[in-house]
Amino acid sequence: MAERYDAVIIGGGHNGLTCGAYLARAGLRALVLERRDVIGGAAVTEEVVPGFKFSVFSYLMSLLHPRVIADLELRKHGFEVLPASDMFSSLPGGDHLVFSDSMAKTQASFARFSEKDAAIYPEFDRYLMEAAQIVRKLLLETPPDPSCRDWRAFRQTAQLLWQYRRIGGKLFRLIDLVTMSADDYLSEWFASTHVKAALAYYSGIGTFAGPRSPGSAYVIMHHVMGEHAGAGGWGFVRGGMGTITQAIAAYGRGKGLEIRTNAAVASIDTAGGRATGVTLEDGTRIDAGIVASNVSAKLTFLKFLPESVLPAELVRDVRTYRTFSTAFKVNIACERLPQYRAFDAAVCGFPYPTYTHIGPTIEYLERAYDDAKWGDWSRDPFITPVAPSFVDDTIAPSGKHVVHLFGGHAPYTLKEGGWETRKPDFVKNVLRVMDEHAPGFSDGIIGMQVLTPPDIEAKIGSPHGHIFHGELNIDQLFFARPAPHWADYRSPLKGLYQCGSSAHPGGGVGGVPGHNAAREILKDLGK
Repeated sequence: MAERYDAVIIGGGHNGLTCGAYLARAGLRALVLERRDVIGGAAVTEEVVPGFKFSVFSYLMSLLHPRVIADLELRKHGFEVLPASDMFSSLPGGDHLVFSDSMAKTQASFARFSEKDAAIYPEFDRYLMEAAQIVRKLLLETPPDPSCRDWRAFRQTAQLLWQYRRIGGKLFRLIDLVTMSADDYLSEWFASTHVKAALAYYSGIGTFAGPRSPGSAYVIMHHVMGEHAGAGGWGFVRGGMGTITQAIAAYGRGKGLEIRTNAAVASIDTAGGRATGVTLEDGTRIDAGIVASNVSAKLTFLKFLPESVLPAELVRDVRTYRTFSTAFKVNIACERLPQYRAFDAAVCGFPYPTYTHIGPTIEYLERAYDDAKWGDWSRDPFITPVAPSFVDDTIAPSGKHVVHLFGGHAPYTLKEGGWETRKPDFVKNVLRVMDEHAPGFSDGIIGMQVLTPPDIEAKIGSPHGHIFHGELNIDQLFFARPAPHWADYRSPLKGLYQCGSSAHPGGGVGGVPGHNAAREILKDLGK
């Protein structure tokens, strides 16, 4: 006989746990099912090298929504943010650029390359932040269907337009962001390629695009939308990123949420046009009036359900939803931190660069994309080295360190050869670039974990290893994420909801899709 719950959530990543916690708080008997033996999805802490705890996938706290933090009382359950340094950009020839929360410090750094860029930066910052404020408000909105196929959709669209009527002329700022390339957008303001690269760098993080790709300007804003500042906001999480998901789980369990690991879902069960539960790979059946899927839309609609129960248009839209990834991650246990030839604590004004960018010019970033565009890894990749163990004494043995290298580009599919045979050469190339900026770093490596896109896909199920579950382009945002007509967290099947990063507003450890989906579920239940 099948088990019975009010709600079953597929996938124990942070959004699935968030959705489950909110449903449990509302009194539903809810169960989260996780395929792996550890909960957290992309927000996990694992001891891959003995004695060293890695934030295996996500590595910085910046987007976790303040409402989720407050509602789920995460600070009561061990969530603590430790400060990261100002962003330090290592440049060729032993030079550097610092990007800081301090306007004066950032301007002083920009001025070394362009007085004009330094002078205009405060105006640019205000301009971008005004656009970001609009998008931040949209984060918690449920996207309506602008095609207005019925009265409900028309009413929802009209309400949204009326609510945001004061945007006025600022609408064109948003249009610029979602259509322009990062380089074109920034070139309207800045002259120095080093200054532009410091801002355009974000446009390539997790996306298969270069700074000259149309639409890449939006990804800049996606990475600065976090509503946090200073040591209490963005930075490293004590104990690694898994602390976030453990805190969400602890709150949820306190409200009655059940969480089951090693519980891989084989299918979503349906009858009469509605979801009725799930069947696990071991044959276990679990009945539920609500099924919320935290996994990718491609898995939800193309693997767990037969095409016959879905509209052909949705199947086509999900099948063509772009997920091709070129992001890589190298997690390193090491004897010593990178010693950047360009860093001087007295000049930079902080003791050590725990948050670094290697991607010195627009041309460098675009060439990295060009290599991947033709099917090979970047000869000179952009790399984000972060050193959480400088401020967190819980993740490495005394005197040793953890360094994470996140970067691009490393295509999911290589034009020549496969990752099985070419990975050693790829790692050698990444470490070569690191050693050029921090001489001798690779000599102190104790152990490491290398994650290419196929590795990420195999571990956490995100198609092609895409860290956002899909590209952040205008045709895959808001009304159209993951597919037109189904961006409101619902689906063509009654009782089946989407609560993961394939839904609005997309990826990043923010918890917003989980929060919003739970709200819509409870609304439909009349709670």
